[in-house]
Amino acid sequence: MSAHIRAIRALEILDSRGTPTLRVFVSLDDGTLGTSSVPSGASTGENEAVELRDGDAKRYGGKGVRKAIAHVNETIAPRLVGLDPTEQSRIDRLMIELDATANKAKLGANAMLGVSQAVARAAAQACRLPLYQYLGGAGARRLPVPQMNVLNGGKHADSSLDFQEFMLMPVGAPNFAEALRYGSETFQALKRLLHERGLSTLVGDEGGFAPALASNEEACQLIVTAIERAGYRPGEQIAIALDPAATSFFEKDRYRLTRSRQGEKTSDQMIELYRKWVDTYPIVSLEDGLAENDWKGFQALTAELGGRIQIVGDDNLVTNPIYIRRGIEEKTCNAALIKLNQIGTVSETIDAIQLCRKAGWRYVISHRSGETEDAFMADFAVAMSGGQIKTGSLCRSERIAKYNRLLEIEAELGPAALFGA
Repeated sequence: MSAHIRAIRALEILDSRGTPTLRVFVSLDDGTLGTSSVPSGASTGENEAVELRDGDAKRYGGKGVRKAIAHVNETIAPRLVGLDPTEQSRIDRLMIELDATANKAKLGANAMLGVSQAVARAAAQACRLPLYQYLGGAGARRLPVPQMNVLNGGKHADSSLDFQEFMLMPVGAPNFAEALRYGSETFQALKRLLHERGLSTLVGDEGGFAPALASNEEACQLIVTAIERAGYRPGEQIAIALDPAATSFFEKDRYRLTRSRQGEKTSDQMIELYRKWVDTYPIVSLEDGLAENDWKGFQALTAELGGRIQIVGDDNLVTNPIYIRRGIEEKTCNAALIKLNQIGTVSETIDAIQLCRKAGWRYVISHRSGETEDAFMADFAVAMSGGQIKTGSLCRSERIAKYNRLLEIEAELGPAALFGA
């Protein structure tokens, strides 16, 4: 490739929660400009790569990212200027070496990911290829089944739900466009159902409704009713995916369901709860059903339900090959959530996915609760051909941007497009 990196700079912008984050600009000497913005999570695993914040209480409550921006402009940029942007692995490795910490605490995973993604986008544009094809090759054509967050609790909303996300999965749709329609119509049916029952239709961080319900289980009941009211068959056309984010309500060896006033439970009791729900509701995926350090519990959960549903690790695996490898060896999951900003570079994220593929695990490309309008992850999901994406509800423009990008990709692919996990 003849084009080389001419300049790299970062800008402080705001994410969907009004919290600072970075946007990175990578300019090539042929005039190409690649940009990318970095999301931020509220529910985070303790082993995630470090999201560098300023800590200055007088500015954005300490959450500014000027330090990370300085690292992009003053440390990373001089090292990468002049390099071929198509050498993604080399560029990411150079940043890792510059940082020289196990968790990217020096430069910040937010600084490094912004550069990594912007380099990939600039290279794709210079090669005159769509990003999904540049990253995934000429055969990249699988559109993912979305996990659509329609009821919020936990750290994502001030609701009565202990569990963080209750999601629709339009598993029976023939293509992505129809899957999006199935989800949208069910979302609107759920809104009408909540109105009828005098419940709030205000939304949480990811666009799902956050009503005051009597129990966590009532959320599943409402979703099944909404699916039927929208004219679809629960379990056949639309299934349910759950993300309890159990670390958020785990304390002193007990799972404390205090919001819903359902008392305390052991790991075994939580597994029994999930078993009963799987018997009763059309649940096909369970993410973070137990706390991130409850490895024995996860092992028991997967042994109990892994033959029937997808058991997804997020906070315990954090898109890190070290923990994914442990999860594979100990059989603690059968799928991994993949978040680019948990590990910090495009190349390392691909390495994590390769481990999942070799083990026969499924993987779900995921957003964060603090998002931007950047749709990088939509292209990335198609490039990685995993068949699943998690990017929020059927409202809020930072979520819809990803869905709309997938619609564009499907239309561009035409008859060659595939759909499904």
